[in-house]
Amino acid sequence: MKHSILGILLIVAGLSAGVPRAISASVDPVVTEAVITAPVAEVWKAWTTREGIESWMVAKTDIDLRIGGAWRTSYNKSSNLDDDESIRHTILAFDPLRMFSMRTVKAPKNFPFPNALMKTWTVVYFEPLGESRTKVTARMLGFTEDEESQKMRVFFEAGNRTTLNNLVKKYARN
Repeated sequence: MKHSILGILLIVAGLSAGVPRAISASVDPVVTEAVITAPVAEVWKAWTTREGIESWMVAKTDIDLRIGGAWRTSYNKSSNLDDDESIRHTILAFDPLRMFSMRTVKAPKNFPFPNALMKTWTVVYFEPLGESRTKVTARMLGFTEDEESQKMRVFFEAGNRTTLNNLVKKYARN
C-alpha cells in the first residue's frame, strides 16, 4: 500500500467539449474501479473523514474538506503529518456523495517520481448501485510521455488497484 495516490489520493480533465484531441495510450488516465459492499454514504465517509480514511487507506491523516483544503496523509502512525514521510494534497473539488478530486502538492521525501507527480490530479466518482453497494471509479490524470511520468504510471496502476482492494476488504469484513 506504500505511497498509492488513491491512498495519497483525484480531477476534472479540463477538455473542451467538441475539441478533437489525440491521446496516446501512454497519457490516458489511470482508471481503477471497484464495487464496494456498502451504501454510498458510508463509502463517502471512508474517503472524506479522518476516521474513515484511517480505517483502510493510511495510518494517519487529517482532512479539511473544502475547496482548497489540505489533506495530509502518512503511512506512519507516529508522523506529525508535516515530516519528510508525509504526503500533502489540495482538495480541488467535491460534490458530496458523488465526486471527490485532489492534487498531490508534496510527496514523501524518497518518492521516486516527484516531478511527474506534481503534474497529476485524481478524481474519484461514487455511484450508488442500489441501497447497499457503491461503484468507486478513480481516475488519475495528467500523465505525459516523458520517462518519469511513464514509470510513475506503472507504479500507480498497481498502487491504486491495491488501495481500492483495501477498501473492498474493509467492507467485506463488516
